[in-house]
Amino acid sequence: MLIVHVFVQVTAEAVAAFTQLSCENARCSAQEPGITQFDVLQQQDDPTRFVLVEVYRDAAAVAAHKATAHYAHWRDAVAPMMAAPRTSLKFSLCEAKP
Repeated sequence: MLIVHVFVQVTAEAVAAFTQLSCENARCSAQEPGITQFDVLQQQDDPTRFVLVEVYRDAAAVAAHKATAHYAHWRDAVAPMMAAPRTSLKFSLCEAKP
């Protein structure tokens, strides 16, 4: 498993549009065979800040996701909405051994 947290800050006037586009992207992404979870989280005390939580089966699933039309549409549509460049952190799942 590969887990990616994408941190996004948008301008105040872009919050509604960003939310709509990101939720649509998440719905499409969750249907990809290599994705087990794809959530859009909005920060409660600052609604301009979001975290995308993306859980992939493997690195190939990340590449497949980035090749989809819905990802390209989201990426291009939200780019002008950003208040700062988006950042991300990548995690591996630690599985407990019996």
